[in-house]
Amino acid sequence: MALPKLNVPQYNTKLPSTGARVKFRPFLVKEEKLLFLAMESGEQQDMIDTIKQIIESCTDLKGVDKLSTFDIEYLFLQIRTRSVGENVEVVVTCPDDNETTVKASIPLDAIEIKKDPKHKKEIKLDDETILTMGYPSLDMFVKMNFTDENMIDQVFDLASSCAETITDTNQVYSCKDASKTELKEFFEGMNSKQFAMIQEFFDTMPKLSYELKVTNPKTQKENTILLEGLAAFFG
Repeated sequence: MALPKLNVPQYNTKLPSTGARVKFRPFLVKEEKLLFLAMESGEQQDMIDTIKQIIESCTDLKGVDKLSTFDIEYLFLQIRTRSVGENVEVVVTCPDDNETTVKASIPLDAIEIKKDPKHKKEIKLDDETILTMGYPSLDMFVKMNFTDENMIDQVFDLASSCAETITDTNQVYSCKDASKTELKEFFEGMNSKQFAMIQEFFDTMPKLSYELKVTNPKTQKENTILLEGLAAFFG
């Protein structure tokens, strides 16, 4: 006997990076179970894989692996908001004494993608050269931020992986046609001011953001805490 299937609501949103429309649904009990198991394991890679799997199952998107970090964070937040409630509970440390912890409830629909007005994908390195950057995937971003490699080498590797085109007065060079060695040499040939522009690109990338105000019960002082990135809300 074939049992009836339950109706699942469908919603629409837009990717922060491109504005492309995306259809999505809440995650089901089977997907919530996967998320719980990943959180229980405490392994970063398990959490990443599960989040991507949920997005693949709950949206009409193809090629989730190619989405930027903040697109994945935003989509997961939208799915979770429609799935398990309108608020998330967090525990934060009050900055005024750096020791007192406070529980707080954050409305999920108030968490937004923060876009820095200084952020730009096209970086003018000099009067003749413009570098166009793409965004790192979630896998790439985590790999660069959770390893023991030299920090400068990580930035070089991340920049080389995200570079899309280099334009000068003669032509447009596609970075996918260049070797990793050639790209690394290009970035190593920059002066400190130019390299600072590359670092600023990554520092100012769009990200989930929420400004939380809490009162320290010991000092009675109000604290403002800036929470950024998915881990701040679901860590």
